[in-house]
Amino acid sequence: MNRLTLFVLVLFLVIFCHSVIAQDWKYDIEEAKSLAKEKDQNIVLFFTGSDWCPPCIRLEKNILSNKEFMIFADQKFVWLKADFPKRKKNKPSFAQQKKNKVLAQKYNRKRVFPVILVLDKEGKVLGVTGYRRNLDAKGYISLLTSFDSFGR
Repeated sequence: MNRLTLFVLVLFLVIFCHSVIAQDWKYDIEEAKSLAKEKDQNIVLFFTGSDWCPPCIRLEKNILSNKEFMIFADQKFVWLKADFPKRKKNKPSFAQQKKNKVLAQKYNRKRVFPVILVLDKEGKVLGVTGYRRNLDAKGYISLLTSFDSFGR
């Protein structure tokens, strides 16, 4: 095997493996509901302040980015994110800001961050949590699964 072939193979594996375990975030509630119905899954709605909220950042880094958690998450739920960054360079489009504001008005009026809600396919809240320092990835898997079972 020559170097070029080896390089292409390694590059392919890196890209493929990354895409397999990356969360497929949705940013529109209607898209998430439609996909949830299609896949017969519930929705996890994550409210975050990705560039200013230390617990949000820790939750994404320590739990949501954990390989075991991401594999579970991809198989079990449709993921919906409402991000409220403060830095201008991180602001979503105006249309996305509007969608996030509508989600917050319905599901997070007090603007508490981070908040994770498990919703059924119609958007009804099954359970709510936030960042829990005492839980690792397995703990969050158990917690989200317990909320999920209420809707079944």
